[in-house]
Amino acid sequence: MIVPSLECKLTMKNWNGTRTLILGAARQGIALARWLSHHGSNVTLSDARSLDELVPARESLADTNVKWAAGGHPVDLLDRTDVLCLSGGVPLTLSIVQEALRRGLPLSNDTQIFMEVVPCKTIGITGSAGKTTTTTLVGNMAKMAYGERAFVGGNIGDPLINYVDDMQAGDLAILEISSFQLEQMTLSPNIAAVLNITPNHLDRHGTMDAYTSAKARILEFQNEKDTAILGHDDNGAWSLRNKVRGDLLTFSLRDLDEGLNGAYLHEGLLNLRDGNAYLPLLLREKIKLPGDHNVANVLAAFTIGHAAGFKLDDMLEAVEEFRGVPHRLELVRELHGVRWYNGSIATAPERSMADIHSFHEPIVLMLGGRDKDLPWDEISKLIHQRIDHVVLFGEAAGLIEKAISAVGGPRSGDLRRAKNLEEAVAIAAEVASAGDIVLFSPGGTSYDEFKDFAERGEAFRKWVQKLT
Repeated sequence: MIVPSLECKLTMKNWNGTRTLILGAARQGIALARWLSHHGSNVTLSDARSLDELVPARESLADTNVKWAAGGHPVDLLDRTDVLCLSGGVPLTLSIVQEALRRGLPLSNDTQIFMEVVPCKTIGITGSAGKTTTTTLVGNMAKMAYGERAFVGGNIGDPLINYVDDMQAGDLAILEISSFQLEQMTLSPNIAAVLNITPNHLDRHGTMDAYTSAKARILEFQNEKDTAILGHDDNGAWSLRNKVRGDLLTFSLRDLDEGLNGAYLHEGLLNLRDGNAYLPLLLREKIKLPGDHNVANVLAAFTIGHAAGFKLDDMLEAVEEFRGVPHRLELVRELHGVRWYNGSIATAPERSMADIHSFHEPIVLMLGGRDKDLPWDEISKLIHQRIDHVVLFGEAAGLIEKAISAVGGPRSGDLRRAKNLEEAVAIAAEVASAGDIVLFSPGGTSYDEFKDFAERGEAFRKWVQKLT
């Protein structure tokens, strides 16, 4: 596979008269098509779906001059293209992308173009897990001080390219940035946070080295005036410290080594160190989200907020009011003494392991979806040690069952398979007893049955609410 080089990328602010091809008509592609069209580019939006399937997307761009190429991505579209832009889910292995690279056409995406024109300070947050929770919490902190002049988006919510023309120099933009987006980026945010780097998206990146390299790009274009924040407890994130060009801050569930600054947990109290100054923040018990990984997310948010100059009172208020975001260990309901948790965002086995560690109660675990070429052996060991009932569903059910069965030693719990998620909910309700947790933490993607993890989470909620 040909991979992008810096020579295949560009930085530009004047799009007037350019010919831009965008692959993927989801929210990122649509937002970018609208912005580029309004800035004078001749935009073609290409999607594998048919024109009939694209009716809502086409209607949303009816006030633009965007042209459509439906039903695939024919290579001859490149004959009329100056710049190729990829939506987040479009892989570099696609034949049209590989041909563009062979021709030396520059690649870009909505986040790169946003960074080229944004007039204000930026915060970028990436990681294999926890980035949405952390980004949302940092956004809540920022809104205490900036109000409507704090913009939160990127890989979550609205792409910020939708709002960049309204931004001013004194505003603040906070972005969640995925490894997919970072692959095409040649600009870094003023404050860049890498929470962790654990096996994820290997179906896209191929190897951990390639995945780590994509994540590291968030740091590579910073300068000495910028700030990098790296998770200290995660080997993948902390290994990037030699790439830091400006200030380095960190966060940890343990005491920090001398000379390191950032937020940390000590005897149940969250603290912040900055040089010789030590600042107590709040007691761990005041965090409303379950699990050590969420304490780490809060510590990361405090560190980012400190780097951004947020007031302590604003940060504390935001944390104490924060109840999490949908589909991330979201309590759906309690029925007959059983609590049902929606963790649809967990699309990697390691993420599901963190969810399991968030609870001490007996667990009925709902696991499945589509595999991302990630290892299932560690979660299989944890299931043998910790889980009473497992309900498998989706394309990966057979693969997961094989991994669980391959673990040696006795196992007291039972394992069942469902033909789809709806049946999995019914089976989980059948096996759960009062005092149990039903944990929907799939470990795989949603694409075998749903368009994304949010749609999957909504379906889970609906079927749980129907239980009697």
